[in-house]
Amino acid sequence: MKFTDGFWLMRDGVRASYATEVRDVRAGADRFTAYAAVQRVERRGDTLNSALLTTDCFSPAEGVIGVRVTHLAGKRHPGPDFALAGADTPAGQVRRDGNVVELASGALSVRLDTSAPWTLSFHDADGREVTSAGRKGTAFFTTADGAHHMAGRLSLGVGEQVYGLGERFTPFVKNGQVVDMWQADGGTSSEQAYKNVPFSLHLSPAGAYGVFVNHPGKVGYEIGSESVGQMQFSVEDQTLEYYVIAGPTPKDVLRRYTALTGRPALPPAWSFGLWLTTSFTTQYDEETVTSFVDGMAERELPLSVFHFDCFWMREYQWSDFTWDPDVFPDPAGMLARLKERGLRISVWINPYIAQKSALFDEAADLGYLVTKRDGDIWQWDLWQAGMGLVDFTNPDACAWFQTKLKVLLDQGVDCFKTDFGERVPTDVVWYDGSDPERMHNYYTHLYNQVVFELLQKERGIGEAVLFARSATAGGQQFPVHWGGDCWSSFGAMTESLRGGLSLSLSGFGFWSHDIGGFEGTPDPAVFKRWLAFGLLSSHSRLHGSSSYRVPWEFGDEAVDVTRKFTRLKHRLMPYLYGAATEAHRDGVPLMRPMLLEFPEDPTTRVLDRQYMLGPDLLVAPVFSADGDVEFYLPEGTWTHLLTGERVQGPAWRRETHGFDSLPLYVRPGAVLPLGADELRPDGDWTDGLTLLVTPDAHDVTVTVPDHEGGTAAAYRVARDADTGAVSVTAPDNSAAPVISEL
Repeated sequence: MKFTDGFWLMRDGVRASYATEVRDVRAGADRFTAYAAVQRVERRGDTLNSALLTTDCFSPAEGVIGVRVTHLAGKRHPGPDFALAGADTPAGQVRRDGNVVELASGALSVRLDTSAPWTLSFHDADGREVTSAGRKGTAFFTTADGAHHMAGRLSLGVGEQVYGLGERFTPFVKNGQVVDMWQADGGTSSEQAYKNVPFSLHLSPAGAYGVFVNHPGKVGYEIGSESVGQMQFSVEDQTLEYYVIAGPTPKDVLRRYTALTGRPALPPAWSFGLWLTTSFTTQYDEETVTSFVDGMAERELPLSVFHFDCFWMREYQWSDFTWDPDVFPDPAGMLARLKERGLRISVWINPYIAQKSALFDEAADLGYLVTKRDGDIWQWDLWQAGMGLVDFTNPDACAWFQTKLKVLLDQGVDCFKTDFGERVPTDVVWYDGSDPERMHNYYTHLYNQVVFELLQKERGIGEAVLFARSATAGGQQFPVHWGGDCWSSFGAMTESLRGGLSLSLSGFGFWSHDIGGFEGTPDPAVFKRWLAFGLLSSHSRLHGSSSYRVPWEFGDEAVDVTRKFTRLKHRLMPYLYGAATEAHRDGVPLMRPMLLEFPEDPTTRVLDRQYMLGPDLLVAPVFSADGDVEFYLPEGTWTHLLTGERVQGPAWRRETHGFDSLPLYVRPGAVLPLGADELRPDGDWTDGLTLLVTPDAHDVTVTVPDHEGGTAAAYRVARDADTGAVSVTAPDNSAAPVISEL
């Protein structure tokens, strides 16, 4: 939110109060509290009729400094709050040197000079300033309508660029943007977002750091857009809490941030295969579904998951979790028949209960639906007629919701597409007394958590997976998330990729999108180009709105492209699942913006039409019918995975590719493990393993994971310095893999 009118003036009706000077500091062993007057105190009388800002500095984890600024401490705090690990285990150490008080935590420290004008300055391990909240950097504002806003401003260094803030489809670099954390169902073509995460990742020539605003409600960001040299964030509250997170690399920032807010669960290996859906408003029944599955098999197109979208339930009755008996008279038998073909089953759900659903009366009688302030059940007709909203702050309502889903699991369903969760009202009362404004964004977290925990309980840890649309901070714990409703165009492809890259820099390890686009029917060229992009993403799903997405609808060449890239993805599974395990263990995403792997190369900092898939594969999707694509290769000798062509970087490249190809380059010095099984993603990856060795690879250890994220085998690949010959050392009792030089 903007409070000023240019550099000199305030907006009409706005009154500003800035931390100006330190009046007192109380220091403990691991934290300190500073009291800042909002005006210069030159005589005793100046302490009267004026505010004092209480600023607590603490460290919940190594390399993380928390700042909590409070104006009026008596405001009731009903929650909800993000669950943060380590909040009760202080990791900082306070020291005082004359007028300077400092809190240090690992490679990060915050300093306050009590004799100088108010400034909180953050420093790295080498003593360099990372950022600071100086003049006007700690404040509260009152507006003409009587609202009270707390605000922080952190300096942006020369050349500093800002990323993240959730899945945002606006420009990848957030400098100059106004961003509000507010869940909305706005598609991929607007500034609205399904996944709002109040975490920003900053990269400058001096290194990387992160900023997490610990507030689940509406956080307004001005990123070099009100004060061009600063990032401002504000909340309508009496307290503002934020965390500065140390680097020095972007990966270090993400590791620390996800350790604080939660690491992604490891999705099952089968979920990395191709998903095919009935699509949204298309007509389908068991005969149609069977024809799709048969069509895939007849064309030798591997299929891992079949998804039933909304109309598996009866119209006007979403959600009642009951198969439409006129369309699916034998759901259990149908699911059994599909599963006999090796398929997993997904079904669409949402957290809304339509009035026509039998579950509406049941939930209403039990008190499981969100109510208005007058005690009436909150309802509206947007989406489903007379729908109510399940109150997931009520533990009994959570258990009730899970019992309905368990019936489906018992029938043979394996996972759920947890759609919606964004349009959450604020004129309501929650069971646990939560603040409606804070609950608006946070609701999706409770919704996905309830479903994910049921899957873990019923299917086991490591077998749970969602296809979720909405999320906030911490939602990365419940993968997978997809990019929402996009158009069927090349422009929408680029929007989707920008959103996914921003989400990956917000702590989310796994991400997908609708191949071919959701709305409308894609031109065959769009569909074929999107196939390569989708099958070289974390998770891959064919899905549409009013038209089917089976490949043969778009011609024989689309079938061939589907076959080629699905089989390629299956062969890449030893490599991809290793990267997935890293995302689960360390919080480093599977799909990585170029800057994550090459932060010291300034060219990579603006690249949003290409990415690294894991640490060693560069993917540049083609966003044109004619196959023309421009992309950048960092330093070193890169080898095209499909052709073997070698290109020396750093260099910008312009290439032309057929529909069965795209820029897909192996990183210099890498050894890429390829499985032999082209037909499924969850086979034995060590059986018939091939190690692709790049020319610059000399002494590399390659780890092939098992399906639980452990180690199935580790191989040492060495190159003789004199002859250039490559040798491999295999584990005891293991067959040596095939060595293939790229």
